[in-house]
Amino acid sequence: MTESSNAGTAQTGPGVSDPARPARGRHWSWLRVTGSVGPLGIATAVLWLSIIVLLPLAALTVTSFEDGWSGFYDAVTAPAALDSLRITVLVSVVVAVINVVMGTLIAWVLVRDEFPGKSVVNALIDLPFALPTIVASIVLLSLYGPQSPIDIHLNATQPGLVVALAFVTLPFVVRSVQPVLIEADREVEQAALSLGANNWTTFRSIVLPALTPAIISGGGLAFARAIGEYGSVVLIGGAIPRKTEMASQYIQKQIEIDRPVNAAAVSVALLAISFATLLVLRLLAERSARKEQAAR
Repeated sequence: MTESSNAGTAQTGPGVSDPARPARGRHWSWLRVTGSVGPLGIATAVLWLSIIVLLPLAALTVTSFEDGWSGFYDAVTAPAALDSLRITVLVSVVVAVINVVMGTLIAWVLVRDEFPGKSVVNALIDLPFALPTIVASIVLLSLYGPQSPIDIHLNATQPGLVVALAFVTLPFVVRSVQPVLIEADREVEQAALSLGANNWTTFRSIVLPALTPAIISGGGLAFARAIGEYGSVVLIGGAIPRKTEMASQYIQKQIEIDRPVNAAAVSVALLAISFATLLVLRLLAERSARKEQAAR
C-alpha cells in the first residue's frame, strides 16, 4: 500500500504534470485577460458601454413589450408601421448602393488625382458630420421644393428622400475607403499595367479586392445611418403616410398621439434591422479581408 501510494504521489510531483490541472486550466481559459489596459481598463470600457448603449436599449425593449408579445406584434405589423418600415429599408438600400459607387469614386479622385481646390473638396466631405441635418432639409427644400430655382421638384417624393439621405451618408463611404487607398501598394498596380493589363482589369483584379472590406463597411454604416435618419427628411420628405413617411417620422407621430409602446416597438424593429445588417456586412468584410490576405 505504501509503495503504491508513493508511486501515485510521485506521478504528481514537481516536473510531472497533473492530468486534472490542464482540464481545469482549459475550463477557465476564456476568463483570462490579455492586452495592455488590463482588467481595470476593460471593466471601465464595459461599464461605459453599458451606461451609454446597453441600458437605453434594454429600457426601450422593455417598453416595447409592455403590452406583451401580442401587443408588440400588433404594433410592428400595423399597416402604417409596415409601410413606413418598407419605405425606410427600400430608400436606405438605394442610398447605400448609390453612395458605395459615388463614395468610392470620390475617394479615388481625392487620393489619386491632383486638381485645384482639392483641399476644399476634402473638407466639404465632412460637412454633413458637422451640419445639423435639419439645415440640410431646409436647403434641399429650397433647392428642390415648390419654389425650386432650377425647376426640379422633389419635395414629398421618394427621390427627394434619396437625395437627402445621400447627402448625410456620403462621408461614411468616402472616409472608409480613403485610408485603404492611401495605404494601397501602387507598385503591384504598376506591375500589372506594365505586363499589359488595362486600367479596368487592374482595378477589378488588384484594387477592388483590397477595397472590398472598406466598401462593405462604409456601405453598411451608410445604410444604418439612413435607416434611422430624421432631420434631413423631415421637410423634403413631407411625411406622407404610406408614400414618403420614414420609420423615424412614424415613431415621432406615435409619440405625439401618446402611443409610446407602439413607438418603442417600431424602434426595436429598426434596431434589429440595423444590427442584423451590420453584423452580416461585418462578417462579409472579415471574410473578404481573410481572402485578400490569403491571396498575398
